[in-house]
Amino acid sequence: MDFFIASAMAQDAAADAPSMLGTFIPLILIIVIFWFLLIRPQMKRNKEHRELVSSLSVGDEVITAGGLLGKITEVGESFVNVKLADNVEVSVQKHSVAQVVPKGTIDSAA
Repeated sequence: MDFFIASAMAQDAAADAPSMLGTFIPLILIIVIFWFLLIRPQMKRNKEHRELVSSLSVGDEVITAGGLLGKITEVGESFVNVKLADNVEVSVQKHSVAQVVPKGTIDSAA
């Protein structure tokens, strides 16, 4: 008789356990939210920056990541020369160019 009672209690405990799908749904939901709110926008920004860097050309007016405003005088494989003022030219990595500004920005900033 004790055998049947223990068996019945074991079946009742198994029925109360949450299903595997119910356990993983919150985890899957969190991953999907992170994908759409964090990972996907960051990938889009990286792609836009790669396109910006690959399209740099002589004469473009740029702002570097350090905040320097200048005009590109030479484009190399991984570096660009930027003229900041008369007789002042620096070499910076292409990836440190933050944005390309409209032509004439240097004249209006001075």
